[in-house]
Amino acid sequence: MASAAPLPSRAHAVIIGGGVIGTSVAYHLTRLGITDVVLLEQGQLSSGTTWHAAGLVGQLRASEGMTRLVQYSTTLYAELEAETGLSAGYKQCGGVTVARTEDRMEQLRRTAANAAAFDLECELLSSAEALEHYPVMRTDDLVGAIWLPADGKANPTDLTYALAKGARMRGARIVEKTRVLDVLTADGVVRGVRTDAGDIEAEIVVNCAGQWAKQVAAMVGANVPLHSAEHFYVVSEPIAGVHPDLPILRDPDGYTYFKEEVGGLVIGGFEPEAKPWVSPDAIPYPFEFQLLDEDWEHFEILMNSALLRIPALESTGIKKFYNGPESFTPDNQFILGEAPECRNFFVGAGFNSVGIATAGGAGRALAEWIVEGAPTTDLTGVDIRRFAPFNGNNRWLHDRVAEVLGIHYEIPWPNREMTTARPFRRSPVHHLLDAAGANFGSKMGWERANFFARDGEAPVIDYTWGTPNWLPWSAAEQRSTRTGVTVFDQTSFSKYVIVGRDAETALQWLCTADVAVPVGRSVYTGMLNARGTYEADVTVTRTAADEFLMVSSAATTERDKDHIRRHMPAGADAHVVDVTSSYAVFGVMGPRSRDLLSVLTDADLSDSAFPFGTSRVIPLGYATVRATRITYVGELGWELYVPAEFAVGVYEDLMAAGEPLGVARGGYYAIESLRLEKGYRAFGRELSPSENPVEAGLLFACKLGTDIGFLGRDAVERARAEGPRRKLVGFRVETPDPMLWGGELILRDGAVAGQATSAAWGETTGACVGLAYLRAADGAVVDADWVRSGDYQVSVGGVLHPISVSLRPLYDPAGERVRG
Repeated sequence: MASAAPLPSRAHAVIIGGGVIGTSVAYHLTRLGITDVVLLEQGQLSSGTTWHAAGLVGQLRASEGMTRLVQYSTTLYAELEAETGLSAGYKQCGGVTVARTEDRMEQLRRTAANAAAFDLECELLSSAEALEHYPVMRTDDLVGAIWLPADGKANPTDLTYALAKGARMRGARIVEKTRVLDVLTADGVVRGVRTDAGDIEAEIVVNCAGQWAKQVAAMVGANVPLHSAEHFYVVSEPIAGVHPDLPILRDPDGYTYFKEEVGGLVIGGFEPEAKPWVSPDAIPYPFEFQLLDEDWEHFEILMNSALLRIPALESTGIKKFYNGPESFTPDNQFILGEAPECRNFFVGAGFNSVGIATAGGAGRALAEWIVEGAPTTDLTGVDIRRFAPFNGNNRWLHDRVAEVLGIHYEIPWPNREMTTARPFRRSPVHHLLDAAGANFGSKMGWERANFFARDGEAPVIDYTWGTPNWLPWSAAEQRSTRTGVTVFDQTSFSKYVIVGRDAETALQWLCTADVAVPVGRSVYTGMLNARGTYEADVTVTRTAADEFLMVSSAATTERDKDHIRRHMPAGADAHVVDVTSSYAVFGVMGPRSRDLLSVLTDADLSDSAFPFGTSRVIPLGYATVRATRITYVGELGWELYVPAEFAVGVYEDLMAAGEPLGVARGGYYAIESLRLEKGYRAFGRELSPSENPVEAGLLFACKLGTDIGFLGRDAVERARAEGPRRKLVGFRVETPDPMLWGGELILRDGAVAGQATSAAWGETTGACVGLAYLRAADGAVVDADWVRSGDYQVSVGGVLHPISVSLRPLYDPAGERVRG
């Protein structure tokens, strides 16, 4: 398939990397009408990571978006031969996943509920029923299993060549044995590539270079945080009873999977402690169709588990040991999208052992992003902008990847925290929180207090699906916030200054709400895309005639800045400056928050002098801080924006002055519970590029009553006129027994109606509470009468519990507490 002709001097799009991802992007670009495509491969097609992939195609993923992406892959793979004459080697053989423990079985029951929410066939099995699907396995130690009939397998190399042929049939050029030496740019925009066979001018460059993608990205100053790890599987000699239609078997408690191959079994897995390979900057070249040395000692944990599950392996030989390096990302999600550092430089890389399953859908999604200039679906979880430059540190990546590979088959515990390469980013008062018994979670690298343990007790999480060990401590923090005063370290907030003569004009276009407010006022607002769905959920405070402070969630710093810069009105004198690390933020929340702050300041904090939404610079102890009267917990409170150098002193003053008032320290688990009782939304869960303000119940934060245009306004007005097909509601479980974590299936009158976007224990309401989008089975408009007329249940591990549903906040629906 190599091209003997000289390289073209230009192309509309150049794709770097001829593995399954690069060929999928080429295939889908040409399907979308971009036929002037050149794909460059330094070796031969599929010769990097693709050729030694196991080829498993499991459809069910943690989110509906990723499930749909893989579903599209399977449809495509089944159709490729008819289109191209080349088979992808795809076979729908089904999949069995077994459970050795009750905790694992609880996960599988929750998985089955997810499948029901996504309208994907999934069946719970007893161990005896599992044996009927997979007769060669041992089952006497199993608790149960699930059966996913839509699972399948593909031949990675055949799939790559079929996609490549499809792209060539529509005009793309595939050029092998050609190495990219540099990516050419000018003024922060891609201009082409330099290869060992000459230069190609291009408007678009797509980096699908697999484990080389970090090196390629560095050519334009972009950050693609991934690191290779050694990844193992073996192929056995033929085994009696193993045939081509045998399902895929996954035994996650034993870290292993099994796939039929030529009458034998491919036996691989995801060991708990992986072996990172060389630094991303030191991957050898050439490295074509190569493997690393066998390491039977490291593979032993997988082999012992395989011998337990498939007894026939005790007397079966091994034909081949595969140790192929593969790239993994810090959060076990792949990387897709346009790099914020360089325009028209796109990335599809870091597929964490799911490249074959996701290649079709990911290739289509990236091609649509390229053609449309923005994602056409919610890709937040895999968006390249979820990472910051500091995530590209190779030493940090090396240590993190050792943990990431094993996550594939670890029980996905609620609130599971990574343990490697930490602590990472620390607020100025981290040491004070640590000394006070904080348990720390991580968000965008920030170490954040989840909860504070009682004196003398270890601040650890004993992971469980049921009531967790830390709940009494978090519940106490909730009670303190509702009845007294609690101080939260919220330094991890993303913070930007929007400054310039046209700052107001720019923000009026970017924001749904009217931000033309007096200096010292804060506004809650969304930022949308052209489709009228959410790109951010922020507060904007006017700090001067030509300056605003924008505060956003911790995880979205890079995507927020990129969104703002891309959608600034042309020619506007307005600039965004990231001041996240310049300020600590302390939330002082609760009915006694005014009493506490008044001990430290002479500023008038009365409701008449300092009403809700007011933001002022005030003296506080010896420091001078910005105090904004706002809340994410539904109580009287202030957020204090403190210059980093004053943070320790201010925090110490707050705790000392608050001692006579019974001040408590609070963590993010308490914030989550408190905000859910109030029905406050969170970006990434209730708000994403899949939801619009009509569905989310946030039309009040849209300036539709004015004639002021904003990005996405036309789409919001259409959505309002058509009526929502989904509606966000709050819910409360009728009994205090079941523990909810988010993602649970919601039923209306016995039929699937949605999933919990978020859920947690609500101490004030005395049961678990949450938020969920409800939808009608027939796709009809979902109005208030429809919501109120239903009878609702939530599935918790397969057990149904009655819930009450509300369109108003469950706690203090009139908002009297906030007004203080």
